Amino acid sequence: MSFIEYGDTIKDGDTAIVFLGHESMFPVKVQHGTVTQTKYGVIRHSTDLIGKKYGSKVTCSKGGWVFILHPTPELWTMNLPHRTQILYSTDISIITMMLELKPGSIVCESGTGSGSLSHALIRTVAPTGHLYTVEFHQQRAEKAREEFREHGVDHLVTVTNQDVCKNGFGVSNVADAVFLDIPSPWEAIGHAKSALKAEGGRICSFSPCIEQVQRTCLAMEEYGFTEINTLEVLLRVYNVRTISLQIPDLGKAAEDNSGAGFDSSNPSNQGSLAANLQQGTVQFKSGVPLREMVGHTGYLTFATKS
Repeated sequence: MSFIEYGDTIKDGDTAIVFLGHESMFPVKVQHGTVTQTKYGVIRHSTDLIGKKYGSKVTCSKGGWVFILHPTPELWTMNLPHRTQILYSTDISIITMMLELKPGSIVCESGTGSGSLSHALIRTVAPTGHLYTVEFHQQRAEKAREEFREHGVDHLVTVTNQDVCKNGFGVSNVADAVFLDIPSPWEAIGHAKSALKAEGGRICSFSPCIEQVQRTCLAMEEYGFTEINTLEVLLRVYNVRTISLQIPDLGKAAEDNSGAGFDSSNPSNQGSLAANLQQGTVQFKSGVPLREMVGHTGYLTFATKS
């Protein structure tokens, strides 16, 4: 199993996603002799998982069933163990595009955190690219190394435990792109410039506060970066529902034309229209935004090495 080389069959030691529904899923490490508890009953790894195909429908001990999915960076972002605040697919997609990443790209990242963005970057630059990721916290760095090894991508990533603001990324003049997600990104702009290739490399800094953005932009200007721009990605989710609206009383002329757009030769249309007119309502499909939703995640500042 690898996050970048998809296989058909579930094997001992794989990381798989147990899918109970769109709002309910979790990762599991497949191990011979192990069982996993769900609300639908027990899943026995030896008999229910190992040897089965990814995407299989597995019946649990209580008679309910789940799907077993192959892990992807998107599914991992939704289910990973949180060691820090993470970036979600909404921001990750625009970061990948604006940094102009492709297979073979060399990317520097700080900090590694929970590895949400790291997995997406690795999948994008594979099979010939490389990710150099720096994490200040030693335990988080060790856990990231362990996860990359378990997920079959450790040959595409180098994890370094150090302070990027003081010691940089450990590489010079090789990176196509640099990503910063640290409290004081302006202190690492000089090291980012050193890590980037001689000309044309891209940099992105993620910050939740506009004051951080201001200081980062000033530092980018000081180090000669160009095309500096900041954007904010907002996700707005709609619920589609059927609503009933009263038909306004517009007089006899409106009643005569009320069937416009309907096939008058179709008896079912005539019956439906007549019923709605008698009730004084008509039904529509409408999109309604959620009353509560995550609005602001952070500001993304992009620039180019001149």
